[in-house]
Amino acid sequence: MLILQKITYIHPDKEILFSGIDFVVNKGEKVAVVGNNGSGKSTLLKLIVNKVKPVSGTIATNAVIYYVPQILDQFNNSTVAQAMQVAKKLYALKQILNGKVNEINLEVLGDSWDLEERCREALDFWGLRNVNPNMPMALLSGGQQTKVLLAGIIVHQPDMVLLDEPTNHLDRHARLKLYEWLKATSITVIAVSHDRELLNMVNRISEISGTGIANYGGNYQFYIVQKQQESDALQNEIHSKALALKRAKAKERETNERQQKLDARGKGKKEKSGVARIMLNTFKNNAENSSAKTKEAHAEKIQGIAEELRDLRKDSPGIDKMDFDFKDSALHKGKILFEAKELNFRYVDIDVWPSALNFQIISSDRVALQGNNGSGKSTLIKLLTGSLLHSSGSLYSASKNIVYVDQDYSYLNNALTVFEQAQRANTSGLPDHEIRMRLNRFLFSKHSIDKLCGVLSGGERMRLVLCCITMSQTPLDVLVLDEPTNNLDIQNIEILTEAVNQFKGTLLVVSHDSMFLESIKTERIISL
Repeated sequence: MLILQKITYIHPDKEILFSGIDFVVNKGEKVAVVGNNGSGKSTLLKLIVNKVKPVSGTIATNAVIYYVPQILDQFNNSTVAQAMQVAKKLYALKQILNGKVNEINLEVLGDSWDLEERCREALDFWGLRNVNPNMPMALLSGGQQTKVLLAGIIVHQPDMVLLDEPTNHLDRHARLKLYEWLKATSITVIAVSHDRELLNMVNRISEISGTGIANYGGNYQFYIVQKQQESDALQNEIHSKALALKRAKAKERETNERQQKLDARGKGKKEKSGVARIMLNTFKNNAENSSAKTKEAHAEKIQGIAEELRDLRKDSPGIDKMDFDFKDSALHKGKILFEAKELNFRYVDIDVWPSALNFQIISSDRVALQGNNGSGKSTLIKLLTGSLLHSSGSLYSASKNIVYVDQDYSYLNNALTVFEQAQRANTSGLPDHEIRMRLNRFLFSKHSIDKLCGVLSGGERMRLVLCCITMSQTPLDVLVLDEPTNNLDIQNIEILTEAVNQFKGTLLVVSHDSMFLESIKTERIISL
């Protein structure tokens, strides 16, 4: 069991990430932690494994925990054995086998005499037959590095596993292996993930925010239903509060008009009746004081309702506030944009594809490019976008305006601010105030438009790219997305999905996320 009580964590820059959160995980549970980018999901896992310390609160567990982090750069100077946390035991075993049988080596090794065999079996299970424990992690791809860390689970057989975005670098085949393991294991699992297939395999969703952790007993589909009900209730409350505000303002106007008429009528009667001027002034002051109190009461009521309405709208999902406006491509539907015949590319005298490629891509097609890691997906994209020249065969291209959005969002200039980047993309001649309005529609507040692109989160970078596309004078013919859901939270995946579905041009997507591909209605697959 894992128990977190009243945990508060403050960033080194003194910003409070979350305060007083409680989190309990029972033995054998499979829990997914979700939340917007920056809500503290990864930090929560680091707190559990003591990588960072809370400002206050307690963390208690008697479980042996194995942790698979999201950021893999930390292993660049490590060997495979070190990353799998078996280097010391393997060294002790080697020393013993070389005749150095001493108390220290025996204590380090413990009863792990079959460790070499278990490591080999675990690496083989993840398709890493050419990887050995002494190999530097820096020589491996991101997907291979993730598989090494997952292999460590098989070797250690811990009580609890923490997974931080484990599918980010995995190809489809490896993802399926992970799903199978997750369904079959009796180990307690806490996973931070935006992978909706994986989320459907857990028995609890825990949503983290600055106010705490909300638990939903069920998988992702159950969570979505519950969130939709909450959203519907919120929208109804917003609508009701907006009507209340409208009625309160109307009531204020009616009361003010009635009071003015009564004051005018009363003043006329008193003057006709010959009331002394000093008494008239007294009546006037009393009327004004009464009117002022009435106005103050109405103003307080209106201000209170308005503040409640603002708070409710802040909680409204970001996608409900967005407005996409993609220009239609000038290319007629059915036009051949790309045609490959016996296409191949050669790296150091070796062809990327064992069998040359033959395909057509037609205007308005929605195509998924799929294949295992190293199958040449990125190479094909570079050929289609013109950044590489093919080595053999032919490639016809009729597309005029292509935007390629890679995993690092290199479309953006990290040295520019959000507003400057939008200005650079503004070939439609929009005035500055219209640019600001457009950015606001893509959830950039007036305070965030001065942020440098280099410090934006994955979701912010994605939204900025989409916003910039809408400000181009030339309609976009082809949109190419390379693993677009990596490093996005669920809310931003939904935003991206909605944007892509409103885009009417030709779409090429590299993705291992089958639910995303289904939701954006890809029509066919080019398999590599």
